[in-house]
Amino acid sequence: MRPDTDNGKPDSSSDSATLGLMALVWTLGDGQRADRLLALTGLDVDTLRAGIDDPAILSAVLAFLADHEPDLIACAQAIDTTPAALIAAQERLNP
Repeated sequence: MRPDTDNGKPDSSSDSATLGLMALVWTLGDGQRADRLLALTGLDVDTLRAGIDDPAILSAVLAFLADHEPDLIACAQAIDTTPAALIAAQERLNP
């Protein structure tokens, strides 16, 4: 799935949310990365569960990835998008 346009920007806020959710799932798929997400963002498991559709939570996940380029690139490859699309989604979701 690749909900972005040729310029690397998501088509809409729903596409941005989809990318954020896909990035969250990818991030939580690795225990060490998930622990780092929780430690660095201040989020906890209950907040993630309750805020799965909250643009601020999804933006925080994307910002977490953007702060560590190897994870940003690996996530983009895993979910068949580009790092630029993930960054654009983060900016669009940022409150």
